[in-house]
Amino acid sequence: MSTLLETIAEVRRDVCALHAELTRYELVVWTAGNVSARIPGQELMVIKPSGVSYAELTPELMVVTDLYGTPVDGDATGEWGNPALSPSSDTAAHAYVYRNMPHVGGVVHTHSTYATAWAARGEAIPCVLTMMGDEFGGSIPVGPFALIGDDSIGRGIVETLTASNSPAVLMQNHGPFTIGRDARAAVKAAVMCEEVARTVHISRQLGEPLPMDQAQIESLYDRYQNVYGR
Repeated sequence: MSTLLETIAEVRRDVCALHAELTRYELVVWTAGNVSARIPGQELMVIKPSGVSYAELTPELMVVTDLYGTPVDGDATGEWGNPALSPSSDTAAHAYVYRNMPHVGGVVHTHSTYATAWAARGEAIPCVLTMMGDEFGGSIPVGPFALIGDDSIGRGIVETLTASNSPAVLMQNHGPFTIGRDARAAVKAAVMCEEVARTVHISRQLGEPLPMDQAQIESLYDRYQNVYGR
């Protein structure tokens, strides 16, 4: 059985590695964006440190906090990381999601170009692709405008996604946040969100995308979530 320290170390390695996927798929620039993961069985999470470039990230630099975004005592001793590093400025939003959505094990925030462009318009991405039916179970919704710094963004995420099948939300004038059963699933949702945002945008340049029947969307979602790849 793994000890808590071993579990934390494993989660840190995973979260660090997943940040490389954000740069690989060109979902972030400079130090923007972040991945976090819940530590299984604990009221703890791991998140990217604030202001550290992606090229410099290592597992040891990932910050451990409680589910209110406060670095835990272990970090203060240096046992769980570098006590000089602050957690991401989005930590309060991630923590709020974990506190209020127990099934969520990972949260991702990016400023990916096309998804953020839809967020800047305050417009949901309509479900006009079978891929969207599969992955999102409908349109990708827009969340309310909220300023960074407290849990306002987290409240908007939870309020919006609680009423949706989508693992992605476009926070108005800000950008996409995604959730998943674990951090890898949340990163996948971020990648897919940007892909469909780009495709539907291009489709609109050619004409009005064809709507899909709700029953078809529900059938696609059920098959993909419960049958495909099982």
